[in-house]
Amino acid sequence: MLQQAVQEIEPRDGTLEHLRRAVPARRARKRHAVVGMAAAALFICTAIPAFVHVSNSAGSAADPSTVGNASQAQGGAAQDKGHSSGSDAPDGSGGSAKENGKGSGKGKSEQDEGATGGGATGPAPSASVASTRACTSAELGGTSASVASPDSSGTVYGSFRVTNVSGTSCAVTGAGTVGVTAQGAADPSKVFVADHVAGDGVTGLPDPSLSVTQMVLRPGAAYVVKFAWVPSETCPTVSDPSPSPDPSPTDNTASAGGTTTEGSGTAPQLLTADGVADGSVVVSHTTAVGAPSIPTTVTDACAGTVYRTGLLEGS
Repeated sequence: MLQQAVQEIEPRDGTLEHLRRAVPARRARKRHAVVGMAAAALFICTAIPAFVHVSNSAGSAADPSTVGNASQAQGGAAQDKGHSSGSDAPDGSGGSAKENGKGSGKGKSEQDEGATGGGATGPAPSASVASTRACTSAELGGTSASVASPDSSGTVYGSFRVTNVSGTSCAVTGAGTVGVTAQGAADPSKVFVADHVAGDGVTGLPDPSLSVTQMVLRPGAAYVVKFAWVPSETCPTVSDPSPSPDPSPTDNTASAGGTTTEGSGTAPQLLTADGVADGSVVVSHTTAVGAPSIPTTVTDACAGTVYRTGLLEGS
């Protein structure tokens, strides 16, 4: 019955040609679909790990203060904690940001406590100078000065030390001044003061990068200003040992860059045992608030330059 039902059905004209074109086209579409699905699967497999890695990286570096604390720990517990919090979060970012926020708050609290606490005796970070009241002259006491013997090149090194003698922290808001006064045979026009900078050849002073101009001093803490006297000439030899009967003193004072130079201008009146004119230079440090002033004397000095540092942490 089926054969009889379709016996009279015949294909339309061009059906064979249509099948010859349609079958290869359908096979080509199937191949394209398979290739597209494979490419999509490859893209997804590659993109998902990369996205997770970027999310974790962004989460751990979202808080700069947390990164700074981890760097200071140099691979310690703080850094490990930051990595573990990033990996435990389900989406790779939310949990890390929360943990980093907690770590940042804790780090700031510890910094503030270190800047104002009274347990330690070292200088507090200069970043908190703005929030600390300035030291007064009455609080800056316990001063001292020291000077060493000349080295092989004739350079003389010395230092000034200023201590916070009060019971509270205070801020030193300036490096103060270093002044020089020529005495005896010292020529005031040949005595100078200069800041210690890189490349000035005074290798016995600390690196200039260690000096600061502001510092917070806790109770009992001190700052130090170091200097070096570098002679440019030796004291003259006097052929007539008799002193000048009527010296005419003159004042000669100069200042530059927070330093001062003074000289008496008197003629040489004293001689050393070998007939060399007796000259010396008084080097003094005055704090930023104008007092106290600490002097020390460099002997056998008639011409040269005093190189000074900024504020250094007192040991």
